[in-house]
Amino acid sequence: MAETGAPPAPSTSPARSPLFRAEHFVWLTARVLEQRLFAYHFLNGGADPVETALDAYRSQDGGYGHALEPDLRGPVSQPLHTARALRVLDSIGRCGGQRVERVCRYLTSVSTADGALPAVHPGQRGYPAAPFVPIVDDPPSELLATGPVVGLLHRNEVWHAWLFRATDFCWQTVETMERSHPYEIQAAVAFLDAAPDRARAEAAADRLGRLVRDHRLAALDPEHLDAYPVAPGYAPGEHHFPHDYARTPRSLARAWFTDDEMARSLDHLAAEQQEDGGWPVRRRQWAPAPALEARPMVTIDALHTLRAHGRSIG
Repeated sequence: MAETGAPPAPSTSPARSPLFRAEHFVWLTARVLEQRLFAYHFLNGGADPVETALDAYRSQDGGYGHALEPDLRGPVSQPLHTARALRVLDSIGRCGGQRVERVCRYLTSVSTADGALPAVHPGQRGYPAAPFVPIVDDPPSELLATGPVVGLLHRNEVWHAWLFRATDFCWQTVETMERSHPYEIQAAVAFLDAAPDRARAEAAADRLGRLVRDHRLAALDPEHLDAYPVAPGYAPGEHHFPHDYARTPRSLARAWFTDDEMARSLDHLAAEQQEDGGWPVRRRQWAPAPALEARPMVTIDALHTLRAHGRSIG
């Protein structure tokens, strides 16, 4: 995308459109990174300013820290921060080159014995973190951290020695999963949507879809949420909906839901936009700053999802 050197002009969308209201919310509340991302995706902004803003979170070890993922505070690099950085780079078409090579070296350095990623490296100890995030000396491998990273790297045709064992971990975990929770299922979908072996991915996704429906991990009727249990440890009302799994119509998770179920889910997502123009954070809120920083991220994701599924956002 061409760089103009000038900031994007304010949106001229109708005043009541979801995009116009979200734009006001982002300029009012968001960090510079999310402001730049919003401008890139919805206001014809450039990719270079996004990269510049992301650089503020990069550490000397090649990972990312400084509360890029708001629930982990402090300067230390963490796999979850680094996964979010890769998502940003992927979204602007910059997930490659020496920067990603450095990221892969960092991922190798913090991998567990089986080559996968922990959700939180023990270096987080001593810095603020959400109380629901466990910090242990010998953290286990987590699909939650590994799946989205492996999926992104495969989608961008990045090849690195770290990927081979991490990919094997993802396959083993996804294909033997008997019980799970929504965030882990989302991580599995992020892996399967980009895994190179498409036939194997489709078979694994079909199995996961049955698990999601059998265990009622997706709220299929937003008008009767009491019929769907919230996963243990989640916040009250922290339900997940079809659109949380199938972020785009191309996702393998889209086949898990009927057209009517998907339509109700997207209607519910659109209706969640609040008076100030932002979308709410459904997960447990534990401190003011993380909650404030997360809402613009959630808002940008909501706009992406609605637009990907063909809904008008203005």
